[in-house]
Amino acid sequence: MVVTSYAAPAGPVDTRVSDVQGVGPAPVSPKQSAWQRYQWTVLRALSPVFLLVLWQIASAAGVLSERVLPAPSLIFDAGLELLRNGELADALAISGTRVVQGLVLGGVIGVALGALVGLSKLAEATVDPPLQMLRAIPHLGLIPLFILWFGIGETPKILLVALGVAFPLYLNTFSAIRQIDRDFLDTAVVLGFSWRQRFTTIILPSIAPQLLVGLRQSLAIAWLSLIVAEQINAESGLGYIINNARDFLRLDTIIFGLVVYALMGIATDGIVRILEKRALRYRLDA
Repeated sequence: MVVTSYAAPAGPVDTRVSDVQGVGPAPVSPKQSAWQRYQWTVLRALSPVFLLVLWQIASAAGVLSERVLPAPSLIFDAGLELLRNGELADALAISGTRVVQGLVLGGVIGVALGALVGLSKLAEATVDPPLQMLRAIPHLGLIPLFILWFGIGETPKILLVALGVAFPLYLNTFSAIRQIDRDFLDTAVVLGFSWRQRFTTIILPSIAPQLLVGLRQSLAIAWLSLIVAEQINAESGLGYIINNARDFLRLDTIIFGLVVYALMGIATDGIVRILEKRALRYRLDA
């Protein structure tokens, strides 16, 4: 029997998979990566256009009745009509003002309560339970009480938006504060940081990501709340346009108003996302 001996190589052997020819994915150049991102962006933009074209074809073929779902062209014409007579601009200004007022009021209350409960065990034991009970009640179900308490003017609309906004910000603020690394705060105390310095250098940067997530959630709820709130005997705003269209059986105008609500929600969410990228750019650069 012949025994074949094997001599190990003299130098160290590098067995990394990346150095083996033909193994592992090929590297992607920056130009290819940018082209891929462009393709996905175009695809995302074309998908709703494809649905609109399909919708228009179905309406033209009589598959969709105008009494059920008007064609996109009719909805577009209804929007042009509102834009030309100035009703749309006035309605957007009024509805936007209501959202901003409700967002500011609910945001201040939610962040303040979240910070209080997050920083104090006593507040968590006394303040959090009633807030959780109130959060379990659908805030849109409080409309009859709001009408009885505050009438049918602007106050119940703004308060309804504020109530919907407050809880996402409260929960996210509370959770973010509780997740702060305690060692950072202890180190700041040892270094002699004042409360203001601890807040600006440790607490605020730590809670910013989750706080911005809560803001995005709150904006979606704010527009949802406004849609319902503006049905309360509204005399102006997008809800007023939709109510008038309902009385005159203008289904195209109703759908256009809902589309405007959706577009405003997407626009405000995009603003927060831009703010998020700017505020958290230090994480992307790390």
